[in-house]
Amino acid sequence: MKTTQARKPESVARPEARPGLTLAAVAVVQFMVSLDLSVVNVGLPRIGSGLGFSAVGLTWVIHAYALTFGGLLLLGGKAADRYGRKRVLLLGLGLFGLASLLGGLAQEPGHLVAARAAQGVGAAALAPAALSLLTTTFTAGRARVRAFGVWSATNAAGGALGVLIGGLLTEYAGWRWVMFVNVPMAACALALVLRGVTASPPVARAGRPDVLGAVLATAGLTLLVFGVVRTDGHAWTSPATLSTLAVSAALLAGFVVVERTTRRDPLVRPGLFAHRTVSVANAYTLLVGAVMASSFYFMSLYLQRVLGTGPALTGLEFLPFALGAVAGSVLAIKLGYRVAPRTLLFLGGLLASAGFAWFGLISPDGTYLVDVLGPSIIASVGFGLCLGPVVSIATAGVAPGETGTASALLNSSRQIGASLGLAALGTAAHDRTGHAVTTEALNDGYALGLTLGAVILAAVALLALALPRGTGPASWAEPADGAA
Repeated sequence: MKTTQARKPESVARPEARPGLTLAAVAVVQFMVSLDLSVVNVGLPRIGSGLGFSAVGLTWVIHAYALTFGGLLLLGGKAADRYGRKRVLLLGLGLFGLASLLGGLAQEPGHLVAARAAQGVGAAALAPAALSLLTTTFTAGRARVRAFGVWSATNAAGGALGVLIGGLLTEYAGWRWVMFVNVPMAACALALVLRGVTASPPVARAGRPDVLGAVLATAGLTLLVFGVVRTDGHAWTSPATLSTLAVSAALLAGFVVVERTTRRDPLVRPGLFAHRTVSVANAYTLLVGAVMASSFYFMSLYLQRVLGTGPALTGLEFLPFALGAVAGSVLAIKLGYRVAPRTLLFLGGLLASAGFAWFGLISPDGTYLVDVLGPSIIASVGFGLCLGPVVSIATAGVAPGETGTASALLNSSRQIGASLGLAALGTAAHDRTGHAVTTEALNDGYALGLTLGAVILAAVALLALALPRGTGPASWAEPADGAA
């Protein structure tokens, strides 16, 4: 009896300690995934010369990751629900870390492209599994608000700091370190997951997996991302782009039909979109992702090609953007239990839109302090305000067995939005620039892209008002009971 009584306090204390380790693990995972979306970009010129890439081949260092990540997210989310979040998270981390190591050791272009594709597969497994784990670990109260605030801060900081870290590593350590940098982070996250995350039993399976739906969704999403990212070399109206997007649309339409009629366990239950919060949050995330991705792209080019800043200093000058996003996330935590999420999303969208409207005033003879620093702070605080609430409400009203799928949908929206934003706004900027290579022409193109981003963000702010009026402060602090 004494032995049993002596062990009881330990069994009670251990679960209380786990949420902190879980949050740390999820934060490291999200930072790593966000970092990887931007850390490679600054090093592309040196990667190309170091491995002998052609101009077209070099784009596949980015495209290979985008295709596998965006195409497999739904499958990764379903796997987390069906086979267990911890198991899928560990597999994704192992693959991501190994692929990063092999990518840093690449000796030929094909080696690096294959490693980047493998990174995308790993990220497609670990990103929705980590977010689902966060949703099910922090289920109510201030702890949930704080957890999603930390997630949003690491998400935004990873993307912004990726430019800084990529520039510093490329210039002072060599381009291979933009791949190696992921290895210690993956190892750290693995250790945290193994020590702090309890393996919960998978949700009861509704039947055999919907293999046909999985194939159609993966192929359709992959072709969609492929068609969009290739618009840098093929116009939107070209036969190559139109045919690719048409086949993608047909595959995704087939996926919807299969999900509505299959007797197997569907990849995405159609009723999931009956939650207005899920639908609005995914639309909101898609548009914000489109503008965020384009902001890193345009401002990096403006600093380097118009103002003549070097890669390392360019990365350093992105630091205020990261700090602003963290500040916005902290502010969202402070307000989150008293202010309705629709209000935070509306204010965040308006602030970000104002920052981009200021960005749109850049000039060829501008300065960092006036043309970049000021709007960076305003826009990044706006992004930080909305990232945590939108993720929380997107996963709060779904059944426990669908949190992985809901997380994957949100990640898919963000990834597809980033691809669409870069392609669409980049095309508009290129058309405005024309064939001229003067700083004035380049500036005009970047200014147009940033101004269009301001218009999109204004629409995003209005979209937040589509959330139900009853979506009060507790709605992103506490999950809804049941699911439709």
